[in-house]
Amino acid sequence: MSELTHLDASGNAHMVDVGAKEVTERSATAEAFVRLGANAFAALAAGNLKKGDALGVARVAGIMAAKRTGDLVPLCHPLPITGVTVTFDLLEETHAVRIEATVKVVARTGVEMEALTAASVAALTIYDMCKAVEKAITIEGIRLLAKSGGRSGDFRADADTA
Repeated sequence: MSELTHLDASGNAHMVDVGAKEVTERSATAEAFVRLGANAFAALAAGNLKKGDALGVARVAGIMAAKRTGDLVPLCHPLPITGVTVTFDLLEETHAVRIEATVKVVARTGVEMEALTAASVAALTIYDMCKAVEKAITIEGIRLLAKSGGRSGDFRADADTA
């Protein structure tokens, strides 16, 4: 089992020691989609939800989630995040919200999990803010779009794998 980085020789999970890795600038961007019905989408777009500004709350939730990823995902290192951006695109033709989260750090390990967590929690927050209008909301397409920095180099997802 030695080829699995998060298992020790006995097969027990452990956090990888990144102490010998070089400190570099790293960035990761992730996306998620929240699909709503026409009524919930219209209320969200107009800012007429009873719980308030869903996108504003979701933005803050995504930022907070990125900062807490090390507390949520057991083998993730807590990181000194230098920046988090969470943006939304309202896709009227499909009644969807596209969420994009970018996280930056100067550290010994990457921020892919932080970007994925930010996008996921922002999506969950939109669900929570809209559920009084409609229950048939779906969250889908959570994925890493890009990462840069570190030993493994840069990555960009193919546009056709969305």
